Amino acid sequence: MAPPVLTSLVPHTGPAAGTNPVTLNGSQFTGATAVTFGSAAALSYTVNTPSTITATVPPGTGTVNVTVRTPAGLSNTVTYTYAPPPTLTAITPTQGPTSGGTSVVLTGTGLTGTTAVTFGSTPAMSYTVNSATQITAVAPAGTGAVAVTATTVGGTSGPVFFYYLNAPSLLSVSPAQGPTSGGTSVVLTGTGLTGTTAVTFGSSPAASYTVDSATQITAVTPPGSGSVACTVTGPGGGSNSVIYTYVAVPVLTALSPVQGPTGAGAAVTLTGTGLTTTLAVRFSTVPAAFTVLSDATVIAIAPAGPAGPVPVSVTTSGGTSNALAYQRVAPPAI
Repeated sequence: MAPPVLTSLVPHTGPAAGTNPVTLNGSQFTGATAVTFGSAAALSYTVNTPSTITATVPPGTGTVNVTVRTPAGLSNTVTYTYAPPPTLTAITPTQGPTSGGTSVVLTGTGLTGTTAVTFGSTPAMSYTVNSATQITAVAPAGTGAVAVTATTVGGTSGPVFFYYLNAPSLLSVSPAQGPTSGGTSVVLTGTGLTGTTAVTFGSSPAASYTVDSATQITAVTPPGSGSVACTVTGPGGGSNSVIYTYVAVPVLTALSPVQGPTGAGAAVTLTGTGLTTTLAVRFSTVPAAFTVLSDATVIAIAPAGPAGPVPVSVTTSGGTSNALAYQRVAPPAI
């Protein structure tokens, strides 16, 4: 009777802890009395056919010779390699939105041949093994803090932690309007604003911004026009929007009447465009009482002043208008 012959071992690698099944292929296995991995006996084995044996691997390290013994003798050897378990030491970034989709870099050792990356109990959306020490993975949707692990033939790593963050929320912007030239300082209020990475007005980034707290951001508007959606972006994703309106600079086209007394109290009708948000009417530098009738008409009460021409202007959320001359006429003297 010829001694047994080994031709292959499937799989030929496994964890150092052992206990995994392998299939030995070859011939003359009938009546096998021992299966060994290096100097350690298989935890168990079953002779399925004269050409196959199923064995349970014992614990071990490194690369060892596997043999089969029968009454006819000892087989040749095939090698089996104990793979060390992978380790994870870092994940970057450590946080992202609950919707998933964050690309993270996992750093560790023994990552070659990784067969799974999980976030909690959920597999990564995708992953790429860059090297034995690095994996790039895409986080799935999730909530809270989850343990991230990598699995190879050597086993499953210890965890690093990834934190799912809720998206920020905006409640208001104040003031809610300003000139098309930008440069207006506005206060955004909301929740979850810590760590904000971007503030936008329409498609334009804010000229600058400061995160004052988890509920407040101070931002400076960029140039723009019309009504635009103001949003913030943070580690948890993008916020809902609040509306900010760019107001055009007002234009004055006429005063009626164009002259009046040096004393206070004369009503003057100002005609033009963009007057709806009028904040002030000035005769030179002196403010006047006023009433906005429409976007095209404002009634102002001329303040007292010396005889002669005085420039009249209107200031709105969009800026200060051009000036038109109002003539103060001194009373007659006898």
